[in-house]
Amino acid sequence: MKTSWKKIGLGLFVSGLAVSLVACGNGDKKADKSSDKETVVDIFQFKVEFNDQFKDVAKQYEELNPGVKINISTVGGGDDYGAALKTKFASGEEPDIFNIGGPEDLKTWEKSLADVSDTEAAKQALEGTTDGATKDGKVLGLPYNMEGYGLLYNKKVFKEAGIEVDDIKTQADLRKVAEKLDKDKEKLGLEAVFALPAKETWVTGLHASNTFIAPEFDNDVNKTYEAKEIEFKYNKEFKEYIDVMQEYSVQPTTSLDYSKQMEELFSNGKVAMTQQGNWVYGTIEEIDPEFAEENVGILPIPVDGVSENKIPVGVPNYWAVNKNSDEKDQNEAKAFLDWLYTSDEGKKAVLEEFKFIPAYSGYDTEKIADPLSKQVYEYSNNGDSTGWVFMGYPTDWGMNSLGTGIQKYVSDESTWEDLVKEVQDSWKQTRE
Repeated sequence: MKTSWKKIGLGLFVSGLAVSLVACGNGDKKADKSSDKETVVDIFQFKVEFNDQFKDVAKQYEELNPGVKINISTVGGGDDYGAALKTKFASGEEPDIFNIGGPEDLKTWEKSLADVSDTEAAKQALEGTTDGATKDGKVLGLPYNMEGYGLLYNKKVFKEAGIEVDDIKTQADLRKVAEKLDKDKEKLGLEAVFALPAKETWVTGLHASNTFIAPEFDNDVNKTYEAKEIEFKYNKEFKEYIDVMQEYSVQPTTSLDYSKQMEELFSNGKVAMTQQGNWVYGTIEEIDPEFAEENVGILPIPVDGVSENKIPVGVPNYWAVNKNSDEKDQNEAKAFLDWLYTSDEGKKAVLEEFKFIPAYSGYDTEKIADPLSKQVYEYSNNGDSTGWVFMGYPTDWGMNSLGTGIQKYVSDESTWEDLVKEVQDSWKQTRE
C-alpha cells in the first residue's frame, strides 16, 4: 500500500539549525564552468552527517556517466547555511543544485527555482512530500527524505525503573514518570531525568513548539504561512511541557547545547529522556554503538486533548535546481537527482549509506538502517504522525522570538503570560 503523506506540514532542519534563506543573486552572475567535453554540476548542501557518503555516491555516478563531474560543497553543523548560500549567489558562484525549505524559501528563491515536475523523482515522491515545495502547480523542490522527532528515551533505564512507555499518554503521565525517575535517579545512575537544551532555540522555538502549534493550523504548513495572527491555542499545554523538562533537567538549561545534550549526557546514559529526532542516531552510534542499537527509543510528546501517540514527521529539506544555470547543467542536475532516488544504485545508497527514511515509492523499507528511523517510519506508516509547520512561521519568529522568550522564561526573567503576549505581537507585526 502506498504510504500517504497528505497534509503533513513540511519544514527545514539544517543539521540542528532551521534557517531563513535570503536570495540576493541574479541570473546574469551565473558563471559558466561546463565545456563541450565535460558537464559540471555544482551542489551546495547543508547535511554534514552524510557528506562523505554523498561524495562517494557522486563518484559512482561519474563512473557511470563519463564526461560528468559532480562537485559537492557542504556547509552545516554549527555554520549558517543560509548566510553561506546568500554569499554564493552574491559572488556569482551560483550552484546548480542547492537546498530550500518551505513556503518562505519558495518566495525568497522564486527567481532561481527550476520546475522539476517532469523528473522521475517528482513522479515517485510519496503523496504530500512535495507540497511544501510546490507553487502554482509546479514542483520546485525534490524531498530529501523523511524525518521525525519526539522524546528519545533510554530503554534500559525505563526497564530498571519499571516504566512502560505505552502508559505515557498524557502530560500528567509524563510528569508522573519524571517524578519517579527523579526519585530513583541515583540508583539508576542518572544525573537528571531530562536534558533540555534551551540554548538551542531551534529545539524549543521550532521543534518543541511545532508539536503544540501544528494542531491550531490543522497540521498544514501553508495555513500556518498564510496566518496573519496566532492564537497560541495550546500555549498552556506547551508551558507544562517546558515546565516538566525544566524542573527535572540538568542545569542550567540555557547553557545546555546540542553537544552536551547528545554527546555528553544522553549518549552516555546520564539522562533518561531528551527531545530530538532520528537524525541524531549517528551521533549516538559513534559514542556507544551497543547503546544506540539496543537502548534508544522514541516516544511521542503528549498534547492533552489533541495528540496522543503521534510524532511529528515531515520533509526536512528539498533539492532545488537553479534555473539560471545553463540548460545542459540543469538537465544533468535533474538526471543526477533522478538517478539518486530512482535507480537501484541510488536507492541502495539512500537506504544503506545515507540511512534515510525514503520519501519516494519503490523502496524496500525493511532495509531502513537504524532503529530510530524504523520507529519513525512505523509511526508514519500507521498514520500516527502529525505535521511539521514550523517553516510556515514568520521569518525568525520561532528561534529569535519564541526560542529566546523561552530562555527568558526558564531563567525567571519573564512570565509565561508575558512570553505569550510578546510572541503573539511579534507574529502579527511580522505578517503586517
